[in-house]
Amino acid sequence: MRAPDPETPGSSPAAPHDPFVRVRGASEHNLRGVDVDIPRDALTVFTGVSGSGKSSLAFGTLYAEAQRRYFESVAPYARRLIHQVGAPKVGEITGLPPAVSLEQRRAAPNARSSVGTVTTLSNSLRMLFSRAGSYPPGAERLDSDAFSPNTAAGACPSCQGLGRVHGTSEELLVPDPSLSIREGAIAAWPGAWQGKNLRDVLDALGHDVDRPWRELDAEDREWILFTDEQPVVTVHPVREANRIQRPYQGTYMSARRYVMHTFSDSKSATLRAKAERFLTSEPCPLCGGSRLRPEALAVTFAGRTIAELAALPLTELARTLEAAGGTETARVLTGDLVARIATVTELGLGYLSLDRATPTLSNGELQRLRLATQLRAGLFGVVYVLDEPSAGLHPADTEALLVVLDRLKAAGNTVFVVEHHLDVVRHADWLVDVGPRAGEHGGRVLYSGPPAQLAEVAASATRRFLFERRPVPERSVREPAGLLRTGPVTRHNLRGLDAAFPLAVLTAVTGVSGSGKSTLVRALTVAAEEGEAVARVVTVDQKPIGRTPRSNLATYTGLFDVVRKLFTATEEARARGYTAGRFSFNVPGGRCETCQGEGFVSVELLFLPSTYAPCPDCRGARYNPETLEVRLRGRTIAEVLDLTVESAAGFFADTPAAARSLRTLLDVGLGYLRLGQPATELSGGEAQRIKLAAELQRPRRAHTLYVLDEPTTGLHPADVEVLMRQLHGLVEAGHTVVVVEHDMDVVATADWVLDMGPGGGDEGGRIVAEGTPAAVAAAPDSRTARFLAARLAR
Repeated sequence: MRAPDPETPGSSPAAPHDPFVRVRGASEHNLRGVDVDIPRDALTVFTGVSGSGKSSLAFGTLYAEAQRRYFESVAPYARRLIHQVGAPKVGEITGLPPAVSLEQRRAAPNARSSVGTVTTLSNSLRMLFSRAGSYPPGAERLDSDAFSPNTAAGACPSCQGLGRVHGTSEELLVPDPSLSIREGAIAAWPGAWQGKNLRDVLDALGHDVDRPWRELDAEDREWILFTDEQPVVTVHPVREANRIQRPYQGTYMSARRYVMHTFSDSKSATLRAKAERFLTSEPCPLCGGSRLRPEALAVTFAGRTIAELAALPLTELARTLEAAGGTETARVLTGDLVARIATVTELGLGYLSLDRATPTLSNGELQRLRLATQLRAGLFGVVYVLDEPSAGLHPADTEALLVVLDRLKAAGNTVFVVEHHLDVVRHADWLVDVGPRAGEHGGRVLYSGPPAQLAEVAASATRRFLFERRPVPERSVREPAGLLRTGPVTRHNLRGLDAAFPLAVLTAVTGVSGSGKSTLVRALTVAAEEGEAVARVVTVDQKPIGRTPRSNLATYTGLFDVVRKLFTATEEARARGYTAGRFSFNVPGGRCETCQGEGFVSVELLFLPSTYAPCPDCRGARYNPETLEVRLRGRTIAEVLDLTVESAAGFFADTPAAARSLRTLLDVGLGYLRLGQPATELSGGEAQRIKLAAELQRPRRAHTLYVLDEPTTGLHPADVEVLMRQLHGLVEAGHTVVVVEHDMDVVATADWVLDMGPGGGDEGGRIVAEGTPAAVAAAPDSRTARFLAARLAR
């Protein structure tokens, strides 16, 4: 590691004005006692291959320690109410200012969260309507809360401010009326005991649960499905062999009531999704989908209601407000709004509207909205820690991002960025390169210093991509085996768009953010599923492979089933009568009951936040001692789950079922992940590659369409090379691959490029160029052409 010049003024750790943040002995995750000095008041980019440890250094160590120190100043009782991370594993950090984190992880989807609420622009717009709106004659002036669909004062009383009302019908709740209730005619009801309980309650109430549904009286069917009554009755369950079942008091709940209750109140995303299948959704008849009370919709500004202004793209909203004029109050409020909107449009998000729901945004869009909000906050002397702010950005928008990062720095702040985009890396004042490889083969700082001197560090995987000319691999463009047509598509900003995708080739769909790429590709998957051009459609997205620590790499790929069968087949397990379930930490039997297979327990601290500690009984192994006495080639089940994919490939080399899964994970560059690594610790890019690996291990015979949405997000250029080898391998095997992509390295190697634009939002939604990469690079109306031509020229 290159250290800063020791003669730098104030370079001593004890100096009062030390210009460096100095880290000593960082050991978070795979970091190996890292010592590194990073300048303040500069733009520092952390680089390295995926899994090398750069996020562990930037977020897991620097940001976590800054947050911990801040919370130390908060009253202990108040700290109990704040969710905070634990103290990082680090010896010492000096010179660390307060920090603001802008990560790509999102909170749970919330239908009430929107672009306006994330940026707080909605607050200003509501204030404008409250103070300067045009009210009907005789109407009372409304408080700003009355213009919010998220408050009791403003929400439409019919839809509670959601804009849509949900209902259901007999056809949805009972798809097969030839079945009886006991046979499961009411498909919307839950399974297992809960469903049996409802059937038993109906039986006790005198309804015939064994007659086909269609033969029941219409009045009875109506009551069973839609009543709001909840009668309580004594149930006498049918006795089962070897089980004593005593009478109990059972409460009835109609199918509609159950579905609505589950959809609105359940914390389980799976249960909510199942309930949604039995619901219809339509705009609220009272507010027309505007979400507001009639009193609020009667107030206008510039001739429009607040709902109409919130539905405009931000660029058009700014133009409307600038032209509005009005009183001095109106001019002051619109001036502030226009200035705040400018920071959002500067980041390439002018196509978004204030009422755009947060769950429909990409991670990159959401992070840039937060970044725009921080720009307006005007903080001074803090550290901003950003997680790949270029994710989801077209190269044209990345140029604007660099201007914003420079503004943050110029305002007197320190900017730490975890990034793979080479234009951002080249723009840095200081580089911290972590590696040399991933997982246990990484965790060291290879270089810390000005970008130019990284060229001298031979061990760096970043050096080759940053300084060496890399010609596009010579490969003849494949001939398509036909066309898959889609359209006319009218959705979002697409207006009757027709498109044709060549089969048996690799197609890259490009265009600036918001140009309509993802909308078009979603329409393609629908057309492919309904047509006969391909046998299968596989969408490989970046959604998590699981939402709890119980879901992991081994469970998702099916490898865990293979491992448990191997343990079950050992002499010790057979002698004890252990089945495969014994080796699962998700069910009673083999798991540690103290932590219920979690591996950790929550420790309640009086006046302090709860913290998590390894389970005192299993010490994090997740299994009970009896289960851990069974060994496979000298390793317990817990030790096997702790193996990296790379190590496990050697351990299971003679087990074909396991070796196949592990080989595909290695092929997509995930050798550094542990088999039992919780899904909650995986990035979106890692989750996407795990899904791709799960597909690659399947026998591939029938023609399959693989659709990937920005598969290079979160990937180092070295990892992109590995990924592209796999995608081209799929095409060589006769399949069709379509990627939505901004990385010009990927686009340059495609057989066909379809470029959307020319702009975002209402300025996009058209195909501005299509053809080979060379043809699109020469297209005069394409904003992608300049960047693609530059890549082909290298």
